Amino acid sequence: MRHKKEKINMDLFRSRLEQIIDLRHPLCKLARAIDWTVFEEEFGAFYSESMGRPAKPIRLLVGLHYLKHAFGESDESVLERFLENPYWQYFCGFEYFQHELPLDPTTLVKWRKRVGVKRLEALLKETVSVAERGKFLKKESKKRLNVDTTVQEKAIAFPTDARLYHKMRIKLVDAARARGIKLRQSYTRLGKRVFVKQGRYRHANQHKRARKMTMKLKTYLGRVVRDIARKVEEPDSELAELLAKANRLLTQERKSKNKLYSIHAPEVECISKGKAHKRYEFGCKVGVVSTSRDNWIVGIRAFHGNPYDGHTLAESLEQSERIMGATPKHVYVDLGYRGHNYDGNAEVHIAWKGLRKKSRWDRLWRKRRAAVEPVISHVKHDNWMIRNYLKGKEGDEINALLAGCGYNIRKLLKAFFWPEIRQALMRLCEGFFVHIATCKRQLTPNHVIIRT
Repeated sequence: MRHKKEKINMDLFRSRLEQIIDLRHPLCKLARAIDWTVFEEEFGAFYSESMGRPAKPIRLLVGLHYLKHAFGESDESVLERFLENPYWQYFCGFEYFQHELPLDPTTLVKWRKRVGVKRLEALLKETVSVAERGKFLKKESKKRLNVDTTVQEKAIAFPTDARLYHKMRIKLVDAARARGIKLRQSYTRLGKRVFVKQGRYRHANQHKRARKMTMKLKTYLGRVVRDIARKVEEPDSELAELLAKANRLLTQERKSKNKLYSIHAPEVECISKGKAHKRYEFGCKVGVVSTSRDNWIVGIRAFHGNPYDGHTLAESLEQSERIMGATPKHVYVDLGYRGHNYDGNAEVHIAWKGLRKKSRWDRLWRKRRAAVEPVISHVKHDNWMIRNYLKGKEGDEINALLAGCGYNIRKLLKAFFWPEIRQALMRLCEGFFVHIATCKRQLTPNHVIIRT
């Protein structure tokens, strides 16, 4: 059911938030600049008019997601800070200070699943629209875009064969016990002892013994899998999925493709970006599109299957055109995009290819492509994309998209805060010049100035 506005009885002894806070604060300015009715129209179709209990306000849910990724919070911590901060409450649409949590953290999870990835693009689109209306993003900036890819790591432990065999066996034994399947042997004590030995041998650089322990763990897993398969002819969907993962784990080898790196996140891929400090990263690839001049993110999406960088360009630009409402004229990429699949109207420039033969103006914009690198760094470290805790492939796409929203929100807050800094500097300079003029008036003709 849609949200119903509650009738609030006016209390003479209760002050409104507008009377408590400073309305010149950047969050207050941003709250007034955002068109919240866009989200009501976009997400209203997911709510029934007559079924269920009244839902939470859409502005509250959207505002919490904006604040979560703008300040790098989790679902739990964003609500804790919301309860303490009157500016956050004003941003989310409340008129009076709240002393209780407005919702449970799991409501945010359920709302993200209900809305989906495609609808959540409205959040990123609105941040770009606010920047346009505030004249922070000019039309000329939309004509030149920078594109690059990065890796969004998943919240998993570094995968090793021994740990995967051990965890998979534990999962299968727990599933069998929950279904009343009596196993011939569960290897609970033996498996734990062998797993500890494998880690100690590995730490002592006794690799031959460590490999022997790993093979024992693989043997234990194979025995449990075959025992369950003999005793259950038609397993349910959950058990069948676990058995499929176990068989996939038992058959994969060093050079196999589409390997299983995590039991709880089978969608994780191993990606090598050639980094000296981190040779392999486990997660998914993310394409980031930003304006060359102002560094506003106008497109960000996750790609699964570890595609070649050039094969992600067409989809990344398609999303950016949908969000900006305009087609770029020039797109700047690095050497990883050679052989791209983009057939649109924009001209694709590979940054360092034939640079000496280009004009000075063209060289300047090609070198400007490197500006997307710090944008990616800020999105990862400030806006919760450095490690993704959301479940499944859809969770990867949602987290990347909301991280881009958080980056734009931070830029908007700085843009709204700059006029206050400028006024403060002007007042400071004005006071300084008034002081100098006063000092000059106090000088009398009797003062002798000695020149050397």
